[in-house]
Amino acid sequence: MHLLYSIHRLALLAMLSGVAGCAGNAAVVHGGPVSKSPLPPELLIGGFMDDYGIQYSISANEWHQLPATRYQVIEWHVDGQYLIARNNAANPSAPGLFTRIDWMLMPGMPPWEWGFCLSAYKAPTAAEAERTDIARRQMPLTGCNGHPFSRMQRIAPST
Repeated sequence: MHLLYSIHRLALLAMLSGVAGCAGNAAVVHGGPVSKSPLPPELLIGGFMDDYGIQYSISANEWHQLPATRYQVIEWHVDGQYLIARNNAANPSAPGLFTRIDWMLMPGMPPWEWGFCLSAYKAPTAAEAERTDIARRQMPLTGCNGHPFSRMQRIAPST
């Protein structure tokens, strides 16, 4: 299984060249979905802190923004560098709706390993969340609907 994660990580490294961040209203809707992967990139799994001091715990099935915001991952789209998730019913914002999270690598920016953009966070359906495409990885400082991608650094997982 470690070999499979390594293969996915190598594929991700070969495809990525940017970073992802925040959702907004000026979304672009694109045509169709990219292929799905049952496994997330190993690079995105574990405990992280963003450049705003917010901590995250990310697994294959859940994106948890501490302390109380949770997203149940429905689909990983490794080749498209995004995931689709359903907002937990107990979330303080947009409970039960759907989210698209785009990511990108941040080579040469230690301690930041990668960044993300909440491209959609209150879509009524998973399909609409997937069609929302605002992330502009070639412009990480403004490529998340005019905002920067949230940069992530690995930390020990919270208990």
